[in-house]
Amino acid sequence: MGSEAERAKVIKPGQTYVGQQGFTYQAGVSRGTVGDTDVCMNVLPMPPGARAKSHYHKDIDTIAYLMEGRCSVHYGEAMEHRAELVAGEQMFMPRDVPHAPVNDSGAPCTWIVVHSSGDDQDDIVMTPELDALLPEV
Repeated sequence: MGSEAERAKVIKPGQTYVGQQGFTYQAGVSRGTVGDTDVCMNVLPMPPGARAKSHYHKDIDTIAYLMEGRCSVHYGEAMEHRAELVAGEQMFMPRDVPHAPVNDSGAPCTWIVVHSSGDDQDDIVMTPELDALLPEV
């Protein structure tokens, strides 16, 4: 049996995947890239005018760090809350809270997104009925 140190792995840029949220992500650490793990981290580039499909992660917490740009996050049972973030700020989204980032800044932005699950598509619940409550960009 090998040591846990043998599981250490560098994730090279260039791997991507399309999430149910409607974006192409830059794949980072996840069950798909490193094997069995209880956390994941991916990069989400959002062009100007991009809007995620509203969703929540069942029993999974999310931390999003805005690496560059400015972006809004709409959240709540009726998308009644809005947080505007600038580069360097982080947002914690508790498990089971519907949310959707919206790039209404007119410039690209890039997120680093961490979930308390081995894959960001685990137990994702799409909430299309809330999409109509999001602003048009």
